[in-house]
Amino acid sequence: MLKFYHLLMGACLLLCLIGAGCSSVQQNEGNMAKYPVALEEAAWIVEGEPIEFDGQWWYPQDGVDVLLDSEVVLRGEYKGVQFFTAKADVKPFHRLYTKFGRHKFRMYKVQHDPR
Repeated sequence: MLKFYHLLMGACLLLCLIGAGCSSVQQNEGNMAKYPVALEEAAWIVEGEPIEFDGQWWYPQDGVDVLLDSEVVLRGEYKGVQFFTAKADVKPFHRLYTKFGRHKFRMYKVQHDPR
């Protein structure tokens, strides 16, 4: 009878451990990096050059938003750099973003081209 009790307790413990392991995988969903990050921001971004998108000029801002990759949508690539909008944003977009660090996205806002 004692052996049966030990086997039963061992089986319960094993099931608990398996269940806990599975739930922690679900908690990481959305936290994993989906988009790569360059070691340094592109020089054209640091120099303040705009992104041309949707017929408008978008200029980099000093502000940074902290976002998960699961909270943005890839909208295109400009001069080899991916740019995004927030998943919750709809047209006309309020901001564009480029990714430059883990969960760090540089903001861009529309300005008319001064040329």
